[in-house]
Formats: sequence, structure tokens, C-alpha cells
Amino acid sequence: MLKQHRPYLEMLPSMRRPQESIVTIPLPNLSIRRAVDSSSAGPVSKRREVVSLPCDVVILMCDPEWKIKTGVDVVLFIHRPDEDFSELLYRWRQTQILMSDNYEWLMPMQYEHLLNEGSERPYPLFVVFPQTPERIIRGLNGAQLPVVVYTPTLWSDPEDRAEVNTPQAEAEELIDDGEEALREWGIDIEIADEGAD
Repeated sequence: MLKQHRPYLEMLPSMRRPQESIVTIPLPNLSIRRAVDSSSAGPVSKRREVVSLPCDVVILMCDPEWKIKTGVDVVLFIHRPDEDFSELLYRWRQTQILMSDNYEWLMPMQYEHLLNEGSERPYPLFVVFPQTPERIIRGLNGAQLPVVVYTPTLWSDPEDRAEVNTPQAEAEELIDDGEEALREWGIDIEIADEGAD
């Protein structure tokens, strides 16, 4: 997704080590510190509250050398079937409100050691599909919100796939359509084929 929106891609701490520069959290939760009203004139006490964000994924930028989170938090909103523009925009507005407090991310277990204080502001990214209604894309562009169109490449459309009835044809389709994706993962098809011989 970041490759399709260059301003966010350029925020990566290390272009040579992109996998070590991001932490991806699906369906993220925040731990928010909120002040508790007290009738006494003493110091204001705070309590923690865990809330779920209405975004789908959050991408946290991390310094691969120092293993600390930078101040960039990208929040992804994936357009849902039958979701209207106002509902999609409302999810972003609610996320802005929740992230305006002092918060920490509830990190996946392998990243719990990272310092994860919240950033100064979230960076939104809206993911739509070729079948997403044009009015929603126009609305997001009109609101000057970044949009990327995700087109699945590894598999063809389910209706087209139903016409493929032989396992060999299906395997050839996967290799043809996914060769570039496999190279991105560091898998060279030709070397893998030679190793099989």
C-alpha cells in the first residue's frame, strides 16, 4: 500500500530495510490515559482505558537500528462492501478523536519491547477496490484524503477461476500472475525450478 502512495513510502526510516522499518497491527487497540474528575483539590488522577479504533490496520514506522518507534502512524481504512462515503469518513473522524488523547498502542507480542507512545497526528490512507463506487473515490479526493486502489494480482476473479478446471492450469495461472509478487518476497522462480530438478 505504501508503494502506491509515495509521500508515506518516503517516511520509511530505511528504504534498504523496509520490512524492519514497519510494524503492522490489524484491528488496532489503544490504551488511553484519561483524567478522572475529582472533588478534592489534590493532584488530578488518571486512569487507563483500552479502546478499539474503527480503522482496519495501522502501520507504525520504526527505526531498524535503534528498534524504537518513530512519530509516524499510518492508519488504513479499507472500504467495506455496501459502506457509504459518510460511513467511511465517519470512521476516520472517530479515529482522529480517539488519537487526540495521550495514548499507547497495544503492540503484538513480538514488538512489546518497542517504545510505542502515540504520534502527534495520524496519517490516513484509504484503500478502495476497482468495484468501489466512483462517488466514494471522488468524495475522498474532494476531502483531500489519500486514496489507493487495490487490485488483487495473485488470483484472478472468482468467476474466472471457476472456469479453470485443471490443477495444472490453475498452477500456471498462479505462477504467471504472481511471479512479480513472489520476486518482491525474495523468491526467484527460476532458481526454485532448478532446485526442484
